[in-house]
Amino acid sequence: MENTELNELKNLVAELRADHAAQKAKEKRDAWTKYVSLSMVCIAVLAALATLKGGGFSSRTLQELNEANFNQAQASDQWAFFEARSIKENQCEIEIDRLNAAPTPDAAAVARMKAKIAKYESERTDITGKAKQFENLRDEARNKAANASDHSRRMGLSVTLFQIAISLGAMCLIVKKKPLWIFSMLFGALAALQMLYVLYGLPL
Repeated sequence: MENTELNELKNLVAELRADHAAQKAKEKRDAWTKYVSLSMVCIAVLAALATLKGGGFSSRTLQELNEANFNQAQASDQWAFFEARSIKENQCEIEIDRLNAAPTPDAAAVARMKAKIAKYESERTDITGKAKQFENLRDEARNKAANASDHSRRMGLSVTLFQIAISLGAMCLIVKKKPLWIFSMLFGALAALQMLYVLYGLPL
């Protein structure tokens, strides 16, 4: 009886040792999954940064487009002012023709009209300069908006690559296949390079 119990106890100890050894071997085999998890955390942080920067570029695009619209409105106002001055100048010229056609032309009135014409011409020159200045500012803002939009689009590609890398890393942890981790890191590296290219214009 004692021998039977002793044998059962030995068998139980042997089973526990075997289970413990198997567990240790499994942990040793799967130790690389810790590095997968760590790399996924790093990629997720980079993805968050890329998303933040992409949003910043989108905001910059809208800001520059608003600036372009404002300057376009200002330029349009100046050109409308220019047209108003042109109309007044034409009216003065018509008035000069009427005064000169009179039997006794009023030289003082003609001189006043000519002075007004000179004033309107001077104002039109100033107005033209201001209108062109606003148009230049408009064009500059449009170029900045196009540049920011392009940066936003390229940063969007970086975010997409980061998301693919994270998805592959998650699949790797589920199915325990190392090649998926390699592909995940490859996509993560491509995404990081794309992000650096957008931020610093690094040649790729």
